Amino acid sequence: MFAVDPVSHKFDDQIQHKINQKTKPLGALGLLETLAMQIAQVQLSPQANMKPKYNIRHKLSINKPAMLVFAGDHGIAAHGVSIAPSEVTQQMVANFANGGAAINVFCRQMGLNLEVIDCGMLQPVDDPRITQHRLGNGTQAIHQKAAMSLLVVKDGFSYASEVVNRHYDSGCNLIALGEMGIGNTSSAAAIMAALLGLDIKECVGRGTGIDDRAFALKTELLGVALNLHRSKFTDPVNVLACVGGFEIVQMTGAILAAAEKKMLVVIDGFIATAAALAAVKLHPDVKDYLIFAHQSDEQGHIKMLAAMDAKPLLQLGFRLGEGTGAALSLPIIEAAVNFYNDMASFENAGVKSVV
Repeated sequence: MFAVDPVSHKFDDQIQHKINQKTKPLGALGLLETLAMQIAQVQLSPQANMKPKYNIRHKLSINKPAMLVFAGDHGIAAHGVSIAPSEVTQQMVANFANGGAAINVFCRQMGLNLEVIDCGMLQPVDDPRITQHRLGNGTQAIHQKAAMSLLVVKDGFSYASEVVNRHYDSGCNLIALGEMGIGNTSSAAAIMAALLGLDIKECVGRGTGIDDRAFALKTELLGVALNLHRSKFTDPVNVLACVGGFEIVQMTGAILAAAEKKMLVVIDGFIATAAALAAVKLHPDVKDYLIFAHQSDEQGHIKMLAAMDAKPLLQLGFRLGEGTGAALSLPIIEAAVNFYNDMASFENAGVKSVV
């Protein structure tokens, strides 16, 4: 369904030379230099049927960056695994539409265009500012039956492609991903365990702050879910169908669609990283296009990042979701672009090289 090309490494030496010739010691900007190299690799990779070429004056750019927040409800949430009822998903989506949530505040500050997508809450919010890409009224409880059918997963990928292609056609070359859905850390933990072959105890966390009793119940029910569906974990699409969420499916599709278009994709926290893991398992070259914004406080996140050899830009102790960490990483991404474009070289500045 998606054709994802690896980035070109044809110009790596020239890109690295340009970075090294900036007026600084070698490697002095640390992860910012790695990020500049990644962005340059993506943006200098030729489109189909184009002859690759390199110009040292080539400028990197972040154009019309968009924050896509995907919302959906989870059947398992009705079984005591969260501190909040599923109705909070709908209430928070209304808050997003009205501009009152953390993600709204940060998107305004960072200049991110925010789009909120209802992927399948229990009840829709009647508001034209919310994109309606509903796959159902919440998933099935994954410890009792499959979350959704394979056909629904494919429909979710199609919806996500539609959103990404619309932003791409408007001139956007970077999307950031966020989510909202009571119970979605349960789904993300199950996806992680299934795709990495881990015991659920290594993956499950406390979400927004459940107590010991709820944590034990959450761990137990997710163990039941994994045992129930294990024989069907033959590929990432089946994993998503068995234990995924509507919003996680559409985030996975958005990642694949954006990578196909050679767009940068900023991954938020634990749930978005589960979607990224599914996308990378489907198409390993997707990893080239991903920027991991932060390491959350959800206990499985660090292991999931390590499994993809991902180095997050921030560590702020976040466990909110919504795309908040992804939004706050945008100035760092822009800083990588700006130093690459505008920082003087030793030759231009008349500074003796320390290389």
